Amino acid sequence: MFKALMVNNVDGAISAVVQSLDESSLPAGDVLVAVDYSTINYKDGLVATGAGGLVKKYPHVPGIDFAGTVLESAHPVHKPGDRVVLTGWRVGELHWGGYAAKARVKGEWLVKLPASLSTKRAMAIGTAGYTSMLCVMALETHGIEPGAGEILVTGAAGGVGSVAVAILAKLGYATVAATGRPQEAGYLKALGATTIMDRKELTEAPDRPLLAERFAGLIDTVSGVMFARALAQLR
Repeated sequence: MFKALMVNNVDGAISAVVQSLDESSLPAGDVLVAVDYSTINYKDGLVATGAGGLVKKYPHVPGIDFAGTVLESAHPVHKPGDRVVLTGWRVGELHWGGYAAKARVKGEWLVKLPASLSTKRAMAIGTAGYTSMLCVMALETHGIEPGAGEILVTGAAGGVGSVAVAILAKLGYATVAATGRPQEAGYLKALGATTIMDRKELTEAPDRPLLAERFAGLIDTVSGVMFARALAQLR
């Protein structure tokens, strides 16, 4: 038996309670993992409250990522005792996720952790950190180097945004952190943001396809009008 956060839907009423399960209740998969840590993401909030219609079958265990140790495996790559991490694959949405002490998943969804990275550290980075690094790598792939100009990060005080600010600063980029929470300015400066921008500067839709050039690159976590206005100011 093990504990899990179980989301139920009874005639449209969503509830989320911690309850005991046995391994036979887990979904199909060729690897059983003892989960050490997971993270809390926006999509997890949607799933736990029933918003967005993401879950198609109840009861359901949320948690879009996790890190832990392999208990049983029929997969050729993963062996008992291996430390692994999972992000993506719609786990926690269409497939039971990491808000449980055990998870059964497909082996190809798992990545082995290097010896230098603990399961706790892997989830401290989490899906937000992983996503942020992919964004920075995309900028690098397109030849945008430190010194090229300002990089705008929208939703900068959020999970993906704040890690992106920290990574960019560490690499030497000039970073403009756009946020609707002015009280987080000190936090963003401590992460390395060069400039703090009030998101109100980006909430008016552009009246033409191109505005005055300002930004060398953009990491957008907000979309909508803010993305459109930021895009119009990109070189």
